[in-house]
Amino acid sequence: MSDLFKVTIDNITVEVPAGTTILQAARQIGGDVAPPAMCYYSKLQGSGGKCRTCLVEVSKGSEKDPRPMPKLVASCRTTVMDGMEVKNITSPKVQDARAGVVEMLLINHPLDCPICDQAGECHLQDLSYEHGKSGTRYEFQRRTFKKVDLGDKIQLHMTRCILCYRCVFTADQLTKEREHGVLDRGDHAQIATFIQKNLNNDFIGNVIDVCPVGALTDKTFRFKNRVWFTKPVDAHRKCSNPDCCGEVQLWMRGDEVFRVTARKDEWGEIKEASNGKTGWICNECRFDKKHITDWVIEGPTKVNRHSVISQGHYVGLEKPKETFNAVMNGRYPKLLMDIHSVSEVNKPEIDLSLLNRPAHSTDFNQ
Repeated sequence: MSDLFKVTIDNITVEVPAGTTILQAARQIGGDVAPPAMCYYSKLQGSGGKCRTCLVEVSKGSEKDPRPMPKLVASCRTTVMDGMEVKNITSPKVQDARAGVVEMLLINHPLDCPICDQAGECHLQDLSYEHGKSGTRYEFQRRTFKKVDLGDKIQLHMTRCILCYRCVFTADQLTKEREHGVLDRGDHAQIATFIQKNLNNDFIGNVIDVCPVGALTDKTFRFKNRVWFTKPVDAHRKCSNPDCCGEVQLWMRGDEVFRVTARKDEWGEIKEASNGKTGWICNECRFDKKHITDWVIEGPTKVNRHSVISQGHYVGLEKPKETFNAVMNGRYPKLLMDIHSVSEVNKPEIDLSLLNRPAHSTDFNQ
């Protein structure tokens, strides 16, 4: 068993194994103590260190060397030391730096939340609301790109991209041949396909799930509905692909399945499946299985009550009891006056109270 290091984050002490990053230790504490992360993804090797939203202040390096670190550090790439003390939400320096990082990320990002399919589940939207400023100081023309179809199921809107590299790592580590990456450098850098190749391998749809903004969207769901009007439901099926976990979220409205995604945890990352597999799903499950009969429904997904998706997500509610029946010991009300015979509104041969359907215009006198 490896040695356990004590690290204190925002005055809360936790013991973690050697090699644990500050971000991972903070997530064990949870809540606001955990710094936000736009590029780090625990299921992807090499991720992190790109967006700088997880900056923290190390006020004490360790018990052996208590000197503070001279600059703010990226918590996703800095491992803990025994006796380390870290400030996140308790540090004014961190709050100011994080506001600056958010402002930088939004310099070229379009303010098109009302028409963006990612609205309601966008990490950048949450980040800007919690840590951003009300206005912008940027006065120059924003960088723009044309929309590009990466195959018949995925659309890339590079104008919204923040270059977190998550999709590149996903394609590199999850698929047999990575056909897209970051081209050019500096302010010209962009996610693109080499020689305009399409992304059509079995697991490439997972780049949609890892994208923290609306840069990579599902064309089978695009503009069909808002996520807060749909109801997420956990479901599974026995997938023929041995690398697919087969456990998903169905986003439904009524009995119609609008889209299928991987299940996610509280940090917005895919969950480990119950069968021990990583929660990646194949393109067949994601794009082709859009009927409720294709799945075994487990029940409604647990949604954080602070999420906009939680509106209309009614779980465990009881239908109000009929007052008259409760007062009259179970008896139903009786019809005291037959108004239909004297109103002359409806046709005399039709008794509206006996219809097993809504009344129609043909039931009334014209």
